[in-house]
Amino acid sequence: MRTSIRPIFLASLIIGCLVSIAKAQDFEFGKVRSAELEMKSYPADTTAGAVVLSEFGEAHIETSDRVTLTFLYHSKIKILKRSGFEKANFAIVLQKSNGSQEHWLSLEAVTHNLDGTSIKTSSMDSKAFFVDKASKYYDIIKFTLPDIRIGSVIEVRYTLSSPFFFNFRSWEFQDDIPKIRSEYWANIPANYDFNIALKGYLQLSKTENKIIKDCFVAGGITADCTLIKYIMENIPAFPEEEFMTAKSNYLSAINFELSQIRTFDGRVDRISRDWKDVDDELRQHENFGKQIRKARGLDDPKLKSLVGNETNPLQKATIIYEYIKGWFAWDGTYSKYSVNDTKKAYESQKGNVGDINLTLIGVLQSYDVDADPVMLSTRSNGEATKLYPVLSEFNYVIARVKIGEKTYLLDATDDFLPFGMLPIRCLNGSGRLISKTESSWVELNPREKKKTFTMVEMKLMDDGKFDGKILIQSHGYAAMMTRREIASSKDHASYGASVEKKMLNAEIQNYKIENFEDLSKALVESMKIKMDGFSSPESSTLYFNPFFINPQTNNPFKSNERFFPVDLGMAEESTFVLVIELPPSIKVEESPAPVAIALPLNGGKFILGTTIVGNTIQMSNTLSFNKSIYSPQEYHFLKEFYARVIQAHESQFVFKRR
Repeated sequence: MRTSIRPIFLASLIIGCLVSIAKAQDFEFGKVRSAELEMKSYPADTTAGAVVLSEFGEAHIETSDRVTLTFLYHSKIKILKRSGFEKANFAIVLQKSNGSQEHWLSLEAVTHNLDGTSIKTSSMDSKAFFVDKASKYYDIIKFTLPDIRIGSVIEVRYTLSSPFFFNFRSWEFQDDIPKIRSEYWANIPANYDFNIALKGYLQLSKTENKIIKDCFVAGGITADCTLIKYIMENIPAFPEEEFMTAKSNYLSAINFELSQIRTFDGRVDRISRDWKDVDDELRQHENFGKQIRKARGLDDPKLKSLVGNETNPLQKATIIYEYIKGWFAWDGTYSKYSVNDTKKAYESQKGNVGDINLTLIGVLQSYDVDADPVMLSTRSNGEATKLYPVLSEFNYVIARVKIGEKTYLLDATDDFLPFGMLPIRCLNGSGRLISKTESSWVELNPREKKKTFTMVEMKLMDDGKFDGKILIQSHGYAAMMTRREIASSKDHASYGASVEKKMLNAEIQNYKIENFEDLSKALVESMKIKMDGFSSPESSTLYFNPFFINPQTNNPFKSNERFFPVDLGMAEESTFVLVIELPPSIKVEESPAPVAIALPLNGGKFILGTTIVGNTIQMSNTLSFNKSIYSPQEYHFLKEFYARVIQAHESQFVFKRR
């Protein structure tokens, strides 16, 4: 729902707010220099579509009728190319929860342009912005600045008031465009202790601490504040690249977590709890521990019949897992909690992640299987803090099953996951185990590789065309991905048509799939193939690229530097074998050169070799990545490795008529 709004002019503002903002070293609004308007490019990054000339923020806690957090933001951005026009679109998130919500106190937005020798400033019209009622958790103020051109300087300044002072405003120094200067002031009363963490690989240019006397007043009693100034200059753009988890893991930023509040009567209220406190809370939580206990009481005669008198705990756990996975339809929503109640979700046969996996845990426990919940943060959500518990950072829950000395991690939301394999979205560092007796971190390592084996047998016929067959075996994550793609197609024939489109100049027939439903076995695709060879009976030479199935043509690593890990999710291995039988009238004039390259520290390898015996050619090609995560120091090796693979995939056989 969208609601148009008019600017709100406040009759009065809290005195503390005005004093604090007046003291802040904010740059003057509406003032732009000719040199900024005449600027044609940013020398440190000539590819940038825009650059932040200056950025300032200030946050402080204050009291009037209640404790609030006031936040000022001011930025000035230079538009250098058309690709930078999107920076004129702003979206300000206003959080809301349990009847409380954030408000905006002021908003100014202008565009500066150079018209001849004079400066033209265009103010934003009040009709150019609106509030989007995005969800029950937040609204979004959206607006677009006017008169945007290449060369414009846009400027925005706004102030927000938030009742959620526990969540002291974080600050991101990096964005997808470079910044010349970014400065943030955190004004924190002595009553409040925050855990403060600088994330990212960039270093601060300057930081200052200063005591401000009697800056905070509550109930007629004053307290001092610590004013912390964080300054960063010449900040490069943060590029989102292939094989990375959430960018929030790597962006240079300052984060705050409220640890405790010291009241004026000497009491200390701890906010950041230790894991023991959180464990006890979760075990009794209405939407967590209590839902597991509810699921223990579910009575399903069909499941009881399937389990029967099975005494092998692994077999019993597998039966239960497969049944629960098939019983539920996941609604696509992430949650560590059961929002719909496990009993009601079971009756409706659908639910979110918490509904399904907490039910799974409870049912496993009811059959005497050692099962406990593991909370985690998905790859797109960022890594959870390990120093202290921040429950809001966890958005997912899975089951840990322990059988003897072995442990298995289970997620019953995905039909194509075999027992003990997690979906890729969950492969993100560590999860937190909350058992009946302990709490600890559990590594979310992939159990399987992404593995394929492809066998191509072809015969070059007398008419100059190829005739043959292809067999593709997919294991582990490769099988899971392919099964999901097949399931999203209209039918197997439609998927076969999509496979044909991925091949160069090939026609496939009799496409078949085996073991689609049996997740314990490799997925097998088989097909017959026909390809053009010699262009005509008279032509004497044929150039044939053997890498006609999904050739590697693009290097995913384009940046000159990388300051964060390359995260593939899981190790990978692909093997390709090609056998070609030639007629006596055709000979091999040239074949792909042999290649053998390896990544350092046993990180992976690429091997290509060809043997010719009589009229039969056999070419084999193995590409493997032995690790799921590579350090930034290994980035250049990976980039060069991919370049060599692409070069090899461009090589050809040359056939000639005798």
